[in-house]
Amino acid sequence: MTRTVIESATKTVVIGFDEPFCVIGERINPTGRKKLAAELEAGDFSTVERDALEQVACGAMVLDINSGAVFSNKMAEDPRYADNNFVEPPLMRELCARVQALVDVPLCIDSSVPEALKAGLEATSGRPLLNSVTGEEERLEAILPLVKQYNVPVVAISNDDTGISEDPEVRFAVAKKIVERAADYGIPAHDIVVDPLVMPIGAMATAGHQVFALVRRLREELGVNTTCGASNISFGLPNRHGVNAAFLPMAIGAGMTSAIMNPVRSVEMEAIRAANLLLNHDPNGGAWIGLSKVLDAMKESGASFAEASRAAMEAGARTGGRRGGRRARG
Repeated sequence: MTRTVIESATKTVVIGFDEPFCVIGERINPTGRKKLAAELEAGDFSTVERDALEQVACGAMVLDINSGAVFSNKMAEDPRYADNNFVEPPLMRELCARVQALVDVPLCIDSSVPEALKAGLEATSGRPLLNSVTGEEERLEAILPLVKQYNVPVVAISNDDTGISEDPEVRFAVAKKIVERAADYGIPAHDIVVDPLVMPIGAMATAGHQVFALVRRLREELGVNTTCGASNISFGLPNRHGVNAAFLPMAIGAGMTSAIMNPVRSVEMEAIRAANLLLNHDPNGGAWIGLSKVLDAMKESGASFAEASRAAMEAGARTGGRRGGRRARG
C-alpha cells in the first residue's frame, strides 16, 4: 500500500490510501497577500507565526511554507529585490526556521525557485515535502536531483512545457511521465504526490468529474498519492466555502489523500473529519468527537474556530493530553 512519509524533528505524518486525509495548511504564503508581503519585507514575522499556530490548532498536519515574494519598497536601493531568485532563498530559510521553532508538524517547502527549495531543505529538520516539480524538462532536471539528494517526497504538478491542458488524458500522461522520470533517478512512486490540477467549476462544468476520475486513475494505474489546491474548485463563485466543503469529501471518496487548503475554516474541516469517519480512517471516532467539542465550544462562547481550537489544544496540554510522538494520524 502506498505510503508517503513526511517528518519533522519529532513527528511523522503518513499520506496514504488507508490513512486519515492529510490537511496541508496553505496560509504561510505572501502571494496575493499584500499585507503579509509588506510585513516580510519589513522583517515582521508576526502574521506568519500566528498563522502557523492557528493552522496547527485547527487541524493542519503539515504546513506549506511559500516564499513567493518580491520586496518592492527595497527595489530603489537594490533592483535585485524585484527578482524572486534573489529574495526567496534567504526568506525561505528564515520562514522555515521560525515556523519550526513554534510548531512540531512537518513542513511542505513551496517555491518555483530551485535555490529557495534547496535553502528550505537545508533549513528544515526531518523529511519535508518538496513543492514542486512539473513535467517541464528544465524543471525535471533542476528538481529531481534535489529530491534524490535529500531523500524527500515531492509534489508533482500535471503540467509541462505546453502549459496546463484542459484534457484530463494529457494531465494523466504528464503525471505518468514525471513518475517515470523520477524512477530514472531512483525515486520511488510512493514519494511522488501528484497534483492533477483542479480546474474552477465556474469556468469548466466538468471540472469536478474530471478530477475525481483522474484521482482514481492515478491511484489505480500509477499507485501514487494525490493532492490539490482545494480552493481552486470554487474560484470565482459565491459561497466558496460551501462548494469546497462539498468537493473535499467527494475527492476523498474518489481516492484523494491530501490537499493544500485553509484549515481555519470550520465547514471544510467538518466535512473532512466526517469523510474520515465514514471511510473508517477515524476508526474510534476520536478526531470527530474532538472536533464536535470544539464546534460546541464555538456556539457557547462565540469564539472563532481558531480560538476554540487553540483553547482545546491548550486545555489538552494542561491535562496531560498526548502531544508529539513519531506518528500523527489525523
